[in-house]
Amino acid sequence: MVNAVAAQARVRDDIVRLVHRGLPVPEFSRAVGEALARAVPAEGSCLMTVDPATLLPTAEFVENGLPAAELLRLVEIEVREPDFNKWVQLAHADGPAASLSDVTAGDLDRSLRQREIRRPGGFSDELRVVLGGGMGTWGELTVFREAKRPYFTPAEVKFVSSMAGVIADGLRRGLLLGDAQAGHGDVGLLVLDADDGVSMSNQAADRWLDGLGTGDRAGAQLPLVVPAVARQARALCGTTTPTDLRPAKARVRTRSGQWLIVRGSLMGDGPDSPVAVMLEAARPAEMAPLMVAAYGFTDSERRVTELVAQGLSTKQIAGRLQVTSYTVQDHLKSIFTKSGSASRGDLVARLFLDHYAASLTSGDK
Repeated sequence: MVNAVAAQARVRDDIVRLVHRGLPVPEFSRAVGEALARAVPAEGSCLMTVDPATLLPTAEFVENGLPAAELLRLVEIEVREPDFNKWVQLAHADGPAASLSDVTAGDLDRSLRQREIRRPGGFSDELRVVLGGGMGTWGELTVFREAKRPYFTPAEVKFVSSMAGVIADGLRRGLLLGDAQAGHGDVGLLVLDADDGVSMSNQAADRWLDGLGTGDRAGAQLPLVVPAVARQARALCGTTTPTDLRPAKARVRTRSGQWLIVRGSLMGDGPDSPVAVMLEAARPAEMAPLMVAAYGFTDSERRVTELVAQGLSTKQIAGRLQVTSYTVQDHLKSIFTKSGSASRGDLVARLFLDHYAASLTSGDK
């Protein structure tokens, strides 16, 4: 058990570093699969990027998996036919990951895709994990084992589940970096050299930098958040494990009141490599944690608020949190009082509408 826990800790550190390496999605997918296999042995993996609005796959990156024709049949089953552990179901489940062996109680052939495609292809158990969070789902990762191999254990499922948000961050970074390099959308891209000098920037980055400004710091060439995020990216990707594994990411407000997300990723192997810094308008869901902190919600109130935002009823929230409906109602009363909300709809609007972010940090306490 001690060895397993240590292996998981090393894999977690390795994946955190991968997230901040600025890898294209195909390379990131392959590297994550190899890293996970050191803690959760598997014979293959498949990472699919998806449309966050529909969860329909947009691209797949497969290692030792099924041929393209079988993958298309899997998509058809996902969209049109009943089966176990479908992605839409998993996206709304209590946790982001689950094994086929668990949901079928060990009888894998209860699954249509297992009977029709996976078992004939020589595969046994699969572990699926949704790669997303409050700002949407960006990918879906499956790791799988071949016939006659042990099923995934609950401990392995729990570990992969704990890594879902980290892997999703790396996938999102890869997609953003690709868009910025191609000149798509409004993603700003800066490339900083080892001395934090700007060696390249696109037009979107120039606009965001102008909106941020440098304040009154004498001699400042960049807003403080940019080199701060870049140095955190270098620290995360150093040769030794950093004591602070916070991601190289920060929320920052422009002078006009708009919020940005700033992400840093190292573009090489060493701490002196260039760093890509991406600037993107913050989505409402990305601002929710800041709003919740400003209201002073307790941990229980934060969890209730998250489930309210997902549209769950009081009874459903009580079931998720394993408390009584009366307890949920008490939390809601406190949440409404602290936030000044009159209803659930009002609460969600206050947390997720962009225009409300500015008032929470205006200093009017």
